[in-house]
Amino acid sequence: MSPLNRLLPQLAPDGDTVDPPPLRKKNPYRTRGPGSATEKENGTGGGRGDAACLHELFEVQARRIPHATALVVGTERLTYRELNLRANRVAHHLRSLGVGRETLVGIFLERSADMVVALLGVLKAGGAYVPLDPTYPPERLIFMLEDAQVRTVLTQSSLTANLQQFKFRTGLAPRAVCLDTDPGVASAGGENPVPLARSGNLAYIIYTSGSTGQPKGVELEHHNAVAFVQWAGEVYSAHELDGSLGSVSISFDPSVLDLFVPLCLGGKVILALNTLALPDLAAAAEVRLISTVPSVVRELLRIGGIPPSVETINLGGEPLSVQLVEQLYALPQIKRVYDLYGPTEATTCSTFALRTPGGPATIGRPIAGTQVYLLDEGFRPVPAGVTGEVFIGGEGVARGYLNRPAITAEKFIHHPLATGHPVRLYRTGDLCRRGPDGTLEFIGRRDQQVKIRGFRVELGEIEAVLRTHPAVGETIVIAHEETPGERRLVAYVVPPPPADEAETPETAEQRLAVQLRAHLHDRLPEYMLPGTFMFLDHFELTANGKISRATLPAPHRTRAAAGEYLAPRTPTEKLLCTIWAGMLGLPSIGVEDNFFANRKSV
Repeated sequence: MSPLNRLLPQLAPDGDTVDPPPLRKKNPYRTRGPGSATEKENGTGGGRGDAACLHELFEVQARRIPHATALVVGTERLTYRELNLRANRVAHHLRSLGVGRETLVGIFLERSADMVVALLGVLKAGGAYVPLDPTYPPERLIFMLEDAQVRTVLTQSSLTANLQQFKFRTGLAPRAVCLDTDPGVASAGGENPVPLARSGNLAYIIYTSGSTGQPKGVELEHHNAVAFVQWAGEVYSAHELDGSLGSVSISFDPSVLDLFVPLCLGGKVILALNTLALPDLAAAAEVRLISTVPSVVRELLRIGGIPPSVETINLGGEPLSVQLVEQLYALPQIKRVYDLYGPTEATTCSTFALRTPGGPATIGRPIAGTQVYLLDEGFRPVPAGVTGEVFIGGEGVARGYLNRPAITAEKFIHHPLATGHPVRLYRTGDLCRRGPDGTLEFIGRRDQQVKIRGFRVELGEIEAVLRTHPAVGETIVIAHEETPGERRLVAYVVPPPPADEAETPETAEQRLAVQLRAHLHDRLPEYMLPGTFMFLDHFELTANGKISRATLPAPHRTRAAAGEYLAPRTPTEKLLCTIWAGMLGLPSIGVEDNFFANRKSV
């Protein structure tokens, strides 16, 4: 038995219930049943075996309010009845193809009504969905498909050519089902399928950044998401959920809050390409609830892009500053700003706080059915005011990592004295301290995982991919914070001597930076690409022979070029390049430079 497991029976959780937040209104759309939140408020997880599945909560609403609007996409509106009918057809077709419990189905779709239909259809068929973002590099998508052994992918005709170009190493050839053209989907039955999945079956797998250089799939079960939905039903009012902005990629677990919470509680989802597209939405005036990250809402504030209809904003994924909270409350329409904290491995949200103007920077207390323990390096509980590592228990704790038994055993710790179903804790690697009032203050990470614009990034994964380039000897990647809340990725590299002796060091470095960025671009998502490359002759070492991060020189801002520099040619281009260079803190900007590659919070 590990030292941690010997100590766990003696620990008292940091609180597993929360007081209702001020201004909360009762949600009449919320449904109760076996395994409801009230059965779990003591943290015992009662009712887990009987809890409804995620799609069954949606079906309850489709029966109760069939003619209410469930989904808005541009000018298209789908009622609960229409959305349920389309999802049922997908589910029946998937059943005919052999999809059932624990069957993994890929979702390779643009953000559209079909995407939401596909999510529900997979769940109704009894399977679990695996999000495959069409913007991801083919190499990453191929890894995910092969790792999950996905045999069926729901897609659209405009994307089938992308799938056909994938070169699988294992001989895997997933079946592509085009929702817009497949006759099997159009002719399938529209009634609710006979239930197959149970609360302990997989609902979805979210791939997160991996420290070994490969992403890892987090396995989430129905009861994990159902518990979260039930908590949300006690916090958010029917009024708020009747205009929920769906702007988070389904490749990230906050999409459960974006999509499933309103659809399972009788609300309305207003789908957007991303949060920054909010001002241009046809239904922007109907949005009341936004869930995003601080860096994005900061940009919305800058452009005046928060509509007067928005009353509640959920922020997570990054530390939320007191200054930003006050800026949001300065808008007359904003009534509530929530700070949400939680890793994917604990289902979207583990603690929350209703932040107030002038109030402390806190991530609050655990949500209902969740326990948080703060432990020191010897796995002993720390007193109030002392920093400890966060361990999370309760209904939100995921099954584990797909095909990763060793890291699952390391990160998901079984509680030895649990009765009934196993009770485990997830070791987050996050550091917090508890205030005198019991609320939690987020301190940082104990390892090298960081958040960039709300995306979880393992710096080791970027380093591992960089090391596959022949011109890279040693490398270190850091998240550099120039100003509070503005982080950018910086890669330090020790390259070989220039092959061309006539080439200046500056030219060689610029050429290598272009090559390395292209190398990473083909293998990693855009948000994981460093905005600055620093080239060193060597790394300083610590006394024990490790690279000394403390001696790394401060990064200087350089143009993160993706190709040759193209200077402005007309007076208008010169004016625009001068403005953008000043805003981004760069000496120059080329006409064809990428904004996202050069922005401070890459």
